[in-house]
Amino acid sequence: MMSDEQVHEAAKLLLHARRDPAHLLAALPEHLTPHDMEAALAIQAAAAEHVSIGGWKVGKLSPTEYFCAPMPAHGIHASGANLGHGRLRGIEAEVAFHIGHGLPPRDHAYSRAEVMAAMVSAHPAIEVLESAFADPDLVARLPNVADSMLHGGFIHGPGVTDWHGLDFPNITVTQSIAGLPDLQRTGNPAGDMVTLVEWLANVGSVWAGGLKHGQWVTCGSWTGKTPAPAGAAVSVFFPGLGVAEAHYTA
Repeated sequence: MMSDEQVHEAAKLLLHARRDPAHLLAALPEHLTPHDMEAALAIQAAAAEHVSIGGWKVGKLSPTEYFCAPMPAHGIHASGANLGHGRLRGIEAEVAFHIGHGLPPRDHAYSRAEVMAAMVSAHPAIEVLESAFADPDLVARLPNVADSMLHGGFIHGPGVTDWHGLDFPNITVTQSIAGLPDLQRTGNPAGDMVTLVEWLANVGSVWAGGLKHGQWVTCGSWTGKTPAPAGAAVSVFFPGLGVAEAHYTA
């Protein structure tokens, strides 16, 4: 079990690496490396102590193991945003939900119906990728979870409120990155996105006061991690939802 001091020291190292590319990490020191999900999420929470949480990413590491990460409000933008030059220059195509009323912690779980009622609109989204690690592919999953699982920003397109009838498992997203072949994928590999948000409302976000009015929840990559070259325009299109677009600076 990691001590509070170790948790905060790990969070400090990760934040420093993200702020200064000269200090990107090959890995966390062994004594600061989380070896269970509880420790990884505690490091996330410590890193998020001094930011406003504008939303959450949520997904699955396995059929039974969920993960989440808070999204800082300052990294959330509407479609058309300039992403800057970045350090990883990567994106993921995702579907996100806007929370219309809060789901604060309580002594019994929120039902699926209650969670769905709180999700007032669904949106096409781009998750921008960034890491404190020089090569996150060489780092184990739990340290990556501690580092917010490569989260570096979030772009949302205009949404729809009548999303309940959409057949998400059979929707094919088209992801476009200038200069690269379009990528198409059908369905979210994590499965039922409402189940992801249920877990987030009842477990993952509880330490931060639960899901709050106005926050975003983005529900895992449909396309996997895709590098984007400098200067590239990027977009994702979901039939029935629409388009989200962004641009990397050269």
